[in-house]
Parts: sequence; C-alpha cells; structure tokens
Amino acid sequence: MVNLSRQVLCLVYAVIAGLALVGTWGNNIQYLNLGFVGANLRFWQDTFANPASRSITVDLFFLMLAATVWMLLEARKLSMKGAWLYVLFAMLIAVSVTFPIFMIHRERTLASRDGSAQGGTLSTWDLIGLGALALVMLVYTLQSLHR
Repeated sequence: MVNLSRQVLCLVYAVIAGLALVGTWGNNIQYLNLGFVGANLRFWQDTFANPASRSITVDLFFLMLAATVWMLLEARKLSMKGAWLYVLFAMLIAVSVTFPIFMIHRERTLASRDGSAQGGTLSTWDLIGLGALALVMLVYTLQSLHR
C-alpha cells in the first residue's frame, strides 16, 4: 500500500486539469474564429456528427450530472463556497478541467479542517491500473491534437 499526501493528490489533480485543458482546448481552438455564439452553436452541432460522438457526449453529460450532485453535496457538507461556479465552468471550459480543480479545493478544505496531510492509500495494483489508464488517455489526447 502506498500512502498519498494531500499535496501529492493536489499535484496529481493539477496535472490532470492541465493535460485536460491542453487536450480539450487544443481541439476547441478550431472553433474560436466563429465567435462565441457561432463557436458554441457549431461545437454542439458537431457533437451530433456520428453515433460515437453522440454516445460520448451523452456519457459525459450523465457523468457530469452525477459528479455535480456529488460536488454540491460535498461542497455543502464541507462548507465550500462557489460549487455552482465549477458546474458553470465545466460547461464553458471542460468538466475534465474543472472537476480536478474542485478536487484540489476539496483536499485543501479537508486539510484545513482536520489538519491531516494524509490524502489516501492506494495499492500497487491501483497505481499500475491508474498509470495504464493515464497512458491510454495521454496517447489518445496526443492523437486527437494531431488530426
């Protein structure tokens, strides 16, 4: 078992948010020449392009809904302010960027409440699985940016 500090978790979440920002906006930038309204209209129209794009969009919407319920409950439980801003920015920027930032906020709030630096424990197999998953996501992201 590997003990992770809250600082390490915050660093991991920050790296995830940064990579997600590069991956999403590296693709979204193609829409910016259409202006804010035009870019949004075209982006959402393009999510209907084929069954795969529709499937992943529906998948992300329901994942975001579940994450939003959890974030709001967690924010209320921990007296964290600005929970709805994370939801708004998830729609304007990317949920893959704002959710890890919410998690950083949560870890910092928990650390200030209980003074504990302990973030959690993962097994070696958990770390191997997370590493493999991260590698697949990184490869896909890099491929998406070169199309």
